[in-house]
Amino acid sequence: MFVATCVLTLQLDGVYSLKEKRSIVKSIVARLHREFNLSVAEVDGQDAWGTAVIGLAAVGNDKAYLHRLLEKSVEWVETHRPDAPVAAYAIEIL
Repeated sequence: MFVATCVLTLQLDGVYSLKEKRSIVKSIVARLHREFNLSVAEVDGQDAWGTAVIGLAAVGNDKAYLHRLLEKSVEWVETHRPDAPVAAYAIEIL
């Protein structure tokens, strides 16, 4: 069994309140969970307006599949959410 995690940092330019940030992050978290069947949560930077740090996790028995799944989820955010560009991401498989 393998556990794959991804830490995704998003730049939220033009966001000037935590309420705006929360609506963007909540939408992304819900959509990633629904589209890719991942565990998703905001894991850091909850009080910062300009950035969001989202954690993704999946469990499986194939490392390559898990890595591709997390790569596809990052690509989805880059493609479908131009309002929240990906600043950085890191994938780790345990």
